[in-house]
Amino acid sequence: MNRTIRTTEDVLALLDGLFPPAEPFWDRFYADRSAGRPFFTPEPDENLVSWLGRGLLPPAPGRALDLGCGVGRNAVHLASLGFEVDAVDLSATAVAWAEERAREAGAGARPRFHRASIFDARLPHAHYDLVYDSGCLHHLPPHRRVSYLALLDRVLAPGGHFAVTAFAAGAMGSERPDEELYRLGALEGGLAYSPDELRSLFREFTPLEIRPMAAQEADSPLFGVPFLLAALFRRTTDGPVGVPTGGPTDGRG
Repeated sequence: MNRTIRTTEDVLALLDGLFPPAEPFWDRFYADRSAGRPFFTPEPDENLVSWLGRGLLPPAPGRALDLGCGVGRNAVHLASLGFEVDAVDLSATAVAWAEERAREAGAGARPRFHRASIFDARLPHAHYDLVYDSGCLHHLPPHRRVSYLALLDRVLAPGGHFAVTAFAAGAMGSERPDEELYRLGALEGGLAYSPDELRSLFREFTPLEIRPMAAQEADSPLFGVPFLLAALFRRTTDGPVGVPTGGPTDGRG
């Protein structure tokens, strides 16, 4: 059959196919633990710790969803504070490592890890008080922002908080216009966002803070690199935050 496009999800799946599949890349990325990549640290994001410490995020207990959790450093930290945490990643290699770290951290820091795309993970709860994304959004192709907004619309509780760290424009990541990425068939390692672009993308949310991550010394108990933007938003309406569509994808999760 040549005429297979019938639904919005068919269009999204077609566009997914214009980019290399993500899962094999991320399995290779996490397979070499000796690579010394900064994201392999067990330390939580400095902005997450700061927001909790300054009261910009409500304290535990509460439900938290970690999107693209990687090796689980933020999920384990939130669980250690008393949050009920679900953490999702596309890479089975990353999830296995994250589960190891959670066991090492003790019984008080045991998130539920899900090996899945963030868009089709089967989660035990309908709504979460905090949705946290440290480095997932900037690895999604442009059309999957539609699915991302639909995901937030579905899982973020009214009055809940959403936080994201992403490559900062002018510091790291591709700044090509969206349409050029489809001609290239590549995300060039990840997409850069400016503060204004994050405000525009999440315009239905109330921004509480958008700033560069604070760089951390090698012996710091926190993770922080200045090439990432850290943004915190609060959902202040029950209305939709984006086009209500989405579904399975090979995008990072």
